[in-house]
Amino acid sequence: MLEPILKRIKSTCLKYSIMAAAGICLFHEASTQQLAFPGAEGFGRFATGGRGAEVYHVTNLNDSGPGSFRDAVSQPNRTVVFEVGGVIEIKNRIVVSPNITIAGQTAPGEGITVYGNGVSYSDANNTITRFIRYRMGKIGEKDKDAIGIAHGKDMIFDHVSISWGKDGTFDLNGDVSNVTLQHSIIGHGLQTHSTGGLVQSTGGVSILNCLYINNHTRNPKVKGLNQFVNNVVYNWAVAGYILGGFSKGISKANVEGNYFIAGPESGHTPPFSRANENFHLYSKNNWYDANRNGILDGEPISKIVYGAVTWEEKPFDYPHINVKAPDQAYQLVVEHVGASLQRDEVDKNLIRDLTSLGTLGKTIHDEMELPTKGPGTVKGGKAPIDTDRDGIPDHWELANGLDPNDPEDGKRINPDGYSNLEIYLNGLVHPQ
Repeated sequence: MLEPILKRIKSTCLKYSIMAAAGICLFHEASTQQLAFPGAEGFGRFATGGRGAEVYHVTNLNDSGPGSFRDAVSQPNRTVVFEVGGVIEIKNRIVVSPNITIAGQTAPGEGITVYGNGVSYSDANNTITRFIRYRMGKIGEKDKDAIGIAHGKDMIFDHVSISWGKDGTFDLNGDVSNVTLQHSIIGHGLQTHSTGGLVQSTGGVSILNCLYINNHTRNPKVKGLNQFVNNVVYNWAVAGYILGGFSKGISKANVEGNYFIAGPESGHTPPFSRANENFHLYSKNNWYDANRNGILDGEPISKIVYGAVTWEEKPFDYPHINVKAPDQAYQLVVEHVGASLQRDEVDKNLIRDLTSLGTLGKTIHDEMELPTKGPGTVKGGKAPIDTDRDGIPDHWELANGLDPNDPEDGKRINPDGYSNLEIYLNGLVHPQ
């Protein structure tokens, strides 16, 4: 039955763990809790999403109504799969409910882009979001974020492309804990408040293997408990990673293996700023390429660059991360970051800016300034047949001993802790 495919998935995960390839398939045998999916890391790694719950099929690109993405996430306890690919244009903000898995990797063609306003994950506790693009834009609501979280816990965002926030692009600000953002792009926050985002939480937030690009400031601005590991920050103007912003509150951060690369607008602005003794920092092997010569040839960042932090000799006891060297982190970001099963034109242009290594890139006021004139073209495709609507195509069920006429067999949990549906979903991206 499913035993052969389970063995293949586990074997692949162990292989990629050894290779530490992009963090895409890291299988933690020692973990006593179930990972959200193979490769989930950081504080949000144990989110269960919609495991074993209802399956909702997104069947159109409408802003609302039956079969829409908005309707899909409006109720809790669901796994959301897509029968369409393309751009979903929204007028009002979308609010995501708790206990949901958004499986963007199921979208045919070039995937899904949600465009025109932002998405709220406030109180969207225990959610898994993978391989989707959230692009806000100038027509979005004033003083709102592309993704905003004011309160909530146990969330993981994996291979998500986030851009064009009007206030913040990825903002957490409040009673927020156990959140991971990994293998994602946070780019082109819009002027006059172009920011990567504020990461201010009461609990732990992990930002891992991500790209912050073409944001004027806050790449990110951090207060609270933070892991910032193996990220690339490119073309900030006023500030890269802000260490508390002179806050009176205590912050505790592990900052390791990151690469900061100056772009055309960076000038001589250092990668770290606005620290005081309330920011407790463990830092190791962060590099800065300041010369904008088109070659990746940075140097280790010296202690004086961080400012007046309180130095920690040992890392804080946060979730284990397989930390890579900064140059390796850069290469894996280039190859895999964002909704990268099928990169759209917007992300391709951002990666072009990054790989120019100092010669391309700018902040913008309006997404229409870009060559794509907004989200560009995102091609759709044809979804495979799923007779029983359990989220698993008939061909996969037949190949793995399931019944394509049994709507319940996708919910069944296997000895490894994943449902049959999750095994199928995970198999779409392992290995990438």
